[in-house]
Amino acid sequence: MEKVWAFDLGASNGRLMVSGFDGKRFYLEEVHRFSNHPVHLTGHYYWDILRIFQEMKNGISKSIKNGHKLIESLSIDTWGVDFGLLSETGELLSNPYSYRDPQTNDSFKEIMDVIPREVLFTRTGVEPAAINTICQLYAIKKNNPVLIEKAKTLLLTPNLLSYFFSGVKANEYTISTTTSLFNVHERNWDSGLMARLNLPAKIMADIVMPGTILGPTLDSIQTEFGISPVKVIAGAGHDTACALAALPIKTGNSAFMSCGTWILMGVQVKDPIINEKSLEWGFTNEGTADGEFRLLKNIMGLWLIQACRSVWAKDGKLFTYEDEAELIKNAKPFTSFIDPDDPSFFNPENMPKQIRDFCIKSGQQPPETEGDFLRCILESLSLKYRWVLEKLETLTGNRIEVIHMGGGGIRNDLFCQFTANATNRPVVAGPVEASSIGNSLSQWIALGKIKDLKEGREIVENSFSVKHYQPQNQSEWQEAFGRFVRLVDQNLIKRGF
Repeated sequence: MEKVWAFDLGASNGRLMVSGFDGKRFYLEEVHRFSNHPVHLTGHYYWDILRIFQEMKNGISKSIKNGHKLIESLSIDTWGVDFGLLSETGELLSNPYSYRDPQTNDSFKEIMDVIPREVLFTRTGVEPAAINTICQLYAIKKNNPVLIEKAKTLLLTPNLLSYFFSGVKANEYTISTTTSLFNVHERNWDSGLMARLNLPAKIMADIVMPGTILGPTLDSIQTEFGISPVKVIAGAGHDTACALAALPIKTGNSAFMSCGTWILMGVQVKDPIINEKSLEWGFTNEGTADGEFRLLKNIMGLWLIQACRSVWAKDGKLFTYEDEAELIKNAKPFTSFIDPDDPSFFNPENMPKQIRDFCIKSGQQPPETEGDFLRCILESLSLKYRWVLEKLETLTGNRIEVIHMGGGGIRNDLFCQFTANATNRPVVAGPVEASSIGNSLSQWIALGKIKDLKEGREIVENSFSVKHYQPQNQSEWQEAFGRFVRLVDQNLIKRGF
């Protein structure tokens, strides 16, 4: 059986999966998993990219020990927007900043003074936001100009790691579309946009399409592990593009949800949808594995629960997923809601306190127990997904009949059921490791083993199980949605929108 390495790296953990394909079915084996969190140092949040690379190599060692030595290719997918800078000699100049670094907040405001939001959105199709690459690059130029002066090449995170393996410098299409530096009409870097901000367009490595074979692994990699050359493929570099590729979607009237630290919800479209409403509602247009676009919204996801767990753990309160499910079931439903995308939840020191403060300020009964907090979060998230779903239907002019959910978040049954209840749509959950599967699928297509994405999705459906959820308790969720919408509208007014 032929095999490939799929490195799937998220903003909270990374993993190496070995994907096998016998011509009819996929097989997936996790050989290594490691934590991944930004490091706070000198007032900034950085990614420890060398540790990440070492963990990837640790995964290769484990894979070889497990008998997976003959590997056809490897590909890497990651979260979006972040990047590394290389010197003239190809050396890494510094640890990459994390999108959660606060320095981008001021740069976002300054960029909006030079380039109106409408202009930026019209050219790039991406919702203007402080986390986007354009803001980080602008902040570095302002606060650390020497770094920009020394930079010869900018590589986005998956492509930086591919460079470590292959020595080839290139930025892949799907990850490039997340930056607010990619012109969706010209399908290339927007040099005019960068010129208006005095950003160096010359450092942007060329864009390649998903499935481009960059070359073999470096001799040093082969020597270190005693392996034959492995093809390094620039597959779909953005984890959400990978997740979408793996979902067994059969109809155009389907929405997708990639469920993890963030929730990305949207539909696939042939061309970007760029108008006043898509800008007003905070939608974005990013690339797909087959060269089209994902009209989607970035929504706060399981980060809210992850941040609560961190606080509770400091008090010695550790809960399994089963424990959390029981806590939620025992909590009173629809007691209080939050607006998950309120900026106060982006990176607070104490998430439970932030949630409690939000509820008090909005005139609601605040959560008391851990179960109350968890239920408040899941109900609020699910109701926000209905809000997004209705906006997607308005923008596309099509009714969405079914929601496909993939990613680690779907291990939470209540999360999936609440989503079905809130949206009043059937939910198809699976596969769990959607990003890893989509990563390997892009490799098999590049290697010529699978014809295209349509054929690949059929193979995925025959290879991995999915779970179906039907809407329940509609009258209660309908009433809750009305209260939730009023809360979100009032919150936007308070914030000056």
